[in-house]
Amino acid sequence: MESTRFDWSCSHTWKQSAKNTAWCLLGCSIGDFGTILYFQLTQISFPVLGIMILAIINGLITSIALETYILTRQNFKLEKAIQTAFGMSFISMISMEVAMNLTDYLLTGGAKLTWWVVPIMLVVGFLTPWPYNYYKLKKYNISCH
Repeated sequence: MESTRFDWSCSHTWKQSAKNTAWCLLGCSIGDFGTILYFQLTQISFPVLGIMILAIINGLITSIALETYILTRQNFKLEKAIQTAFGMSFISMISMEVAMNLTDYLLTGGAKLTWWVVPIMLVVGFLTPWPYNYYKLKKYNISCH
């Protein structure tokens, strides 16, 4: 029986998966940061966990919306673009969102955007799903963008 080793050393795939991950990060960050900022500015009394769950949900929605838009600009039909946005990157988006919000929680107590925590959240949010995105792209040639 032949054992096939997975190739983690392809620089082209790392670059493409980094691009895909960055698009996902942009989409997730819009909804996530927007939600946290809204509660921060309005000072509406709401549990931190509730704000963070809403931020994750909104981040997923805005990421799917952005990816769907990008795919339709690449001549995907709307239904296929939505299916692709959901099917190929949902695990990536969830891991990204959880990592970003967990980082926020551990560093600030949660649901607080500060000048110093946002870059850390973005780096953690990027690095968490990037190997998964590389794997999917390399093994299955599956990419969202």
